[in-house]
Amino acid sequence: MDICDGFVGAIGRTPLIRLSALSAETGCEILAKAEWLNPGGSVKDRAAWGIINNAERAGQLRPGGIVVEGTAGNTGIGLAHICNARGYRCIIVIPETQTQEKIDLLKTLGAEVHLVPPAPYSDPNNYQKIAGRMAAEMEGAIWANQFDNTANRDAHYSTTGPEIWEQCAGQIDAFVAATGTGGTLGGVARALKERSDKVRIVLADPAGSSLYNYVYHGTPSSSSGSSITEGIGSSRVTANLQDTPIDTAYSIPDTESVPMVYRLLYQEGLFVGSSSGVNVSAALRLAKELGPGHTIVTVLCDGGARYSSRLFNSQWLAEKQLLPAG
Repeated sequence: MDICDGFVGAIGRTPLIRLSALSAETGCEILAKAEWLNPGGSVKDRAAWGIINNAERAGQLRPGGIVVEGTAGNTGIGLAHICNARGYRCIIVIPETQTQEKIDLLKTLGAEVHLVPPAPYSDPNNYQKIAGRMAAEMEGAIWANQFDNTANRDAHYSTTGPEIWEQCAGQIDAFVAATGTGGTLGGVARALKERSDKVRIVLADPAGSSLYNYVYHGTPSSSSGSSITEGIGSSRVTANLQDTPIDTAYSIPDTESVPMVYRLLYQEGLFVGSSSGVNVSAALRLAKELGPGHTIVTVLCDGGARYSSRLFNSQWLAEKQLLPAG
């Protein structure tokens, strides 16, 4: 019998999906890791379990303990699920600008949710820093610290990267992913480069983020514009992203990524969020540059239901001048 051991046992081993329309358009194999099929609904389940498992093994998190995190939503959702399964209290600090769907889900899962105004990382009232202070003041608590806790990156190094290599039977030319914490890109890049240094690692960056300039100029500085995407893009190089071998980067505007989300829905039947649109847009650009015959893998990070009130709301998109034609 093939039986998973609870919630944690169901994390990972997600399928690799061929994006048929885009593959036919480019002559490349454009493949997408279906991370919204993790039990908590996103790629962040892997990071959440990596962080909690590491803290348990180190004796930092004990029965009845508390997990505190600052999150744009998905890592918090993964942590809340795992805390329920492992018997921990979960406290989440989240910017009030995130979708109501994610905030409501966190509350439904039993997390103690603290909404805070958005603030840059340099501000002591940034949501991540508030979470760190809260954890330090509570007995039996850990701060998950997903951005600079490299247990996040290690989870992808030991699971996501090897899964992709095996699913492609080693026939992979490039891996493309956006980054917020740096865990997915940092871990998968290391795993793939160890197996073949010919695999190109490509960072997909939403407009307004600083990582495109970091790749090309060595210093993070904001690219032009802004983005409606949540959970990706950064003003700094996190510990998880530090020293990641990155060969190429693309800055992807919303005017490119939002229509891609709708292409994925109506051409591929895949209902995914905005970060997936950024990832696949970058994969498409790369495929056109490389030419036919290459295999490119990217990530579908989470499902579209968490963004229904915005990304799939025609009135909201029209107000942002992002409503796709047709």
